[in-house]
Amino acid sequence: MTAAKIQIAGLGKTYRSREGEVVALEGVDLAVDTGEFVTIVGPSGCGKSTLLYILAGFLPPNTGTVRVDGQPVRGPGVDRGIVFQEYALFPWLTVFQNLTYGLEMTGVPRGEREETARRYVKLIGLEGFERRFPRELSGGMKQRVAIARTLAYDPDILLLDEPFGALDAQTRELMQDELLRIWEATGKTVVMITHDVSEAVYLSRRVAVMSRRPGRIVREFPVDLDKSQGRERTVLSQRYTDLRNEVWLTVREEVLKAA
Repeated sequence: MTAAKIQIAGLGKTYRSREGEVVALEGVDLAVDTGEFVTIVGPSGCGKSTLLYILAGFLPPNTGTVRVDGQPVRGPGVDRGIVFQEYALFPWLTVFQNLTYGLEMTGVPRGEREETARRYVKLIGLEGFERRFPRELSGGMKQRVAIARTLAYDPDILLLDEPFGALDAQTRELMQDELLRIWEATGKTVVMITHDVSEAVYLSRRVAVMSRRPGRIVREFPVDLDKSQGRERTVLSQRYTDLRNEVWLTVREEVLKAA
């Protein structure tokens, strides 16, 4: 057996506030294989985003370990790219310039970074929009650019924090399919946070459910859906319905405990 791409063991995180200590995470264990798509769901305030930010290297844990390729995570790194719910694009730069900015900052030669940007413009289906500014794009287009900008510097791991939470329902579905296509085309290891159980089951190869605070992984669901027939047949299949209901009931149980 090969070692997991991501290995989280005994992870704990405590915040200090004026009211005292808040234990956000306690005893989190999770392993993610290379090329796997894992989504984490759970009650509001259970520490999902905290877990993702620790994995990204933005926050230090108080206890436990986080390892990527066997090496401890001690801060942000180019091996991990993160996409937030808000698009976080530079409004004064065009689509093409947003895609090349990070590459330029890391010293990639001009010809190489422009070739990379063209490749990802094509990948996200925005050919003809290279010279548009973010204010001239729809919400879905902006999020495509945000995902492509992260992919452009070729991180091994893609971290997604509610990436479609700000989109309307129709655009959200389109972006879900777009993300699946990009994942299949790039083979990245993906860890996503979402409140939407249906989204988690549709996108993932595995869904991990977190408990009420202090958050820990209470159950994992392998997802074995055949998505080759398209979205409609997938979401209307009995297997999808059964999985979604099982995950939803597990999350609901944790929500009721929190209440």
